[in-house]
Amino acid sequence: MGRLLLLLITLLVPSFSAWAEDPPASWVDKDTGHRVIRLTQEAGSSGLYFNVNAYSPDGKLMIYVAPDGLHVLELAKLKTRLLVPNSPGFALHAVVVGRKTNSIFFTRTDSAKHSTSLCKADMYSGEVKELVTLPPRASLATVNADETLGVGTYDKTEAGAEQEYGRARSSPPSSGASPQAGNLVQPEGKGEMMERRLAARIPVVLYSIHLENGKVTPLLHSTDWIGHMLFSPSDPTLLMYCHEGPWQKVDRIWMIHTDGTHNTLIHPRTMAMEIAGHEFWGLDGHTIWYDWQFPKGEDFFLAGYNLETHARTAYHMQRNEWSIHFNVTEDEKLFTGDGGDPGQVAKAPDGEWIELFHPEMLPVSGRNQADFWQPGIFHSEHLVNMAHHNYRLEPNVRFSPDKKLVIFTSNMFGPSYVFAVETEKGSNAE
Repeated sequence: MGRLLLLLITLLVPSFSAWAEDPPASWVDKDTGHRVIRLTQEAGSSGLYFNVNAYSPDGKLMIYVAPDGLHVLELAKLKTRLLVPNSPGFALHAVVVGRKTNSIFFTRTDSAKHSTSLCKADMYSGEVKELVTLPPRASLATVNADETLGVGTYDKTEAGAEQEYGRARSSPPSSGASPQAGNLVQPEGKGEMMERRLAARIPVVLYSIHLENGKVTPLLHSTDWIGHMLFSPSDPTLLMYCHEGPWQKVDRIWMIHTDGTHNTLIHPRTMAMEIAGHEFWGLDGHTIWYDWQFPKGEDFFLAGYNLETHARTAYHMQRNEWSIHFNVTEDEKLFTGDGGDPGQVAKAPDGEWIELFHPEMLPVSGRNQADFWQPGIFHSEHLVNMAHHNYRLEPNVRFSPDKKLVIFTSNMFGPSYVFAVETEKGSNAE
């Protein structure tokens, strides 16, 4: 009987190894009833990091990256084209899609001259314009809402640059390995590397650079590990950044203005082993959202801090609902998460799903104050079974502008590709 059952499964279900050679263009997830679509054709392709804007201001185009360069996806037709090809001797890095013009900002590093320039490309015409040259040992992480300033960090010494964490992410895959989205893949021994980098106390400068005249302005001098710079989508003078490192050892989420003032911690810790991180902006620029665990690995919330009212919201979720990254629609009526395997901080036994979250605020009948956390819960709906996904590559979910798709990167077929899942179940779903 067991052999007969195994034979029936083999005949009726496409094998994982067969799909790895020829990934399907689309399918209906048998566990969720939602249709999944493969958006990209290039093995090793990926979307941008979850909190980095990938959409043109008109909402029609999306940027993704592949081994041959930067690509554009036309969302209405789901057609793709190469926008900025790689060139021998140069390394491209997608920074962010502009909020004002239909442009992708990217850095181009000349390996022979050891210099890096910030460029932008028109997402329709493909015209490329070189803007400014970055300071020595500098990276650039983001561009502000009116596209006048870029922000990044640079190490004060060559020795510091040599110790910088994360450089291995951009190295080519080992011979024979499946092509993967390198900038989204977590390195081996990440925890130990984070400990070493935090302890190194490398002197760094958080800086801005004017995109017309190249003027460099230091915003913050620090021996803390500064990262994850992200401008407000609406206020060109407001920057969010973080203190990197093991989350229980750092006060992570900060905000500063482009004149260097109002350097403010967003989430003060009140419990030992409390953690907060993987922060992202609400699309209207009013709210900062982040993963909050009180304490680490035990109780899970998606927390929100409204910059205008200073109100704090906390949506509670169960262990299996926790995700590495979350995202939100512009009206904040839907959230999504990319799940996590048992090796992640939540140690969820059944957490390998792309999730759709329907938020609900809980009624409050007792004492309440303006500085209290306002309680809510998530009602979760599975979108994609990620059991065949290797979570060293983080899926980095985002909604499409029309909220009809959740877009993510996955290696469920071996190489990485960009996929989308429909938020509504189709009429042909089983």
